[in-house]
Amino acid sequence: MKHVKFDIITLIHNHEINEAWVQEVIAEDPLILGLGDVVLRDRERRQPRAGRLDLLLQDLESGKRYEVELQLGATDESHIIRTIEYWDLERKRYPQYDHCAVIVAEDITGRFMNIVSLFNGFIPIIAIQMTAIKTQDGIGLIFTKVLNEMVLGLIEDDEASSPPANKEYWLERGTQKTVGMVDKLLEIIHIFAHEYNLKYNKYYIGLAKNGIANNFVYFYPKKQFVKIESRFTEDEGLTSGLDEAGIDVEYISKWGMYRLRLQPGDIEKNADIIEKMFKQAYEANQ
Repeated sequence: MKHVKFDIITLIHNHEINEAWVQEVIAEDPLILGLGDVVLRDRERRQPRAGRLDLLLQDLESGKRYEVELQLGATDESHIIRTIEYWDLERKRYPQYDHCAVIVAEDITGRFMNIVSLFNGFIPIIAIQMTAIKTQDGIGLIFTKVLNEMVLGLIEDDEASSPPANKEYWLERGTQKTVGMVDKLLEIIHIFAHEYNLKYNKYYIGLAKNGIANNFVYFYPKKQFVKIESRFTEDEGLTSGLDEAGIDVEYISKWGMYRLRLQPGDIEKNADIIEKMFKQAYEANQ
């Protein structure tokens, strides 16, 4: 097999290529960035008192939006400020979507990485390094993700650091009635998964099978109600059913999580729909 040596060029010093050309290439095929199944929503998007955003991309499945800024050559301070500013403006204008800032540059410098890493986790940001290769037929672009958006840990990831507790601990935080509601909810779970028991932790009440945690549902007894959280893909029929039953329900797409607030009396009136939700959560987390 013959080895072919590539001719890597720097676009910032190329008189035939400019940033508009790179923008056009990405606009025609947004998948080239490696951000997933994204489509182009807008380009050169005007920002109030802040210039224009190069590209706005959106994930087809989740609806998540990516505010993309391009830069030929090496990253600099003004570029990172502009990228974060555009991300902040877009998330404030359209809070119903998740947003992520994306910087694309030929050279993601070490200093830039150090600065951005300070924000990562607080500001969702992705850095992509662009490499241009010259061939006989033209110029090809390769995009390499060098800094990914920090993924926040799930509750179960923090299981080992969650101090153990007991029922008495939760009776002090909630009431006899709300902690008793959690016992009734466990009875519903036993309809289809009788081997599970409650596992009391300091920050939540989870579930365990033979002593091994499998928290497909979390319980938080309060003074007036029980908060329930569960992570699985939204079922619009289920959401509507819970809402029509008068249950305080919301689906938080950012976390892929259902959140319910059950008042005393809700369990007895809505055991069937609650069982349906728990069973879907159970099946989704096996």
